[in-house]
Amino acid sequence: MSMPSGTELLLIFGIVILLFGAKKIPDLAKGIGQGIRNFKKEMKEDEVATTTPTEAPKQVDTTASTPVETPKTTTQA
Repeated sequence: MSMPSGTELLLIFGIVILLFGAKKIPDLAKGIGQGIRNFKKEMKEDEVATTTPTEAPKQVDTTASTPVETPKTTTQA
């Protein structure tokens, strides 16, 4: 699949203007930009959080166990 030509881009832009209106397009672009910015910020914070040492994982006590009852089977004659 190749890049759309100039005529195709104009047609797509015209359809977008018809669907959203000329006044809504800047708001739409602003919302997309904020979303991308927030996503990058969260990815950067997540990267910092994974590289910094955190509290050591808690040990699980494997000696304490709860008894498990086996299901009783019934035979019918």
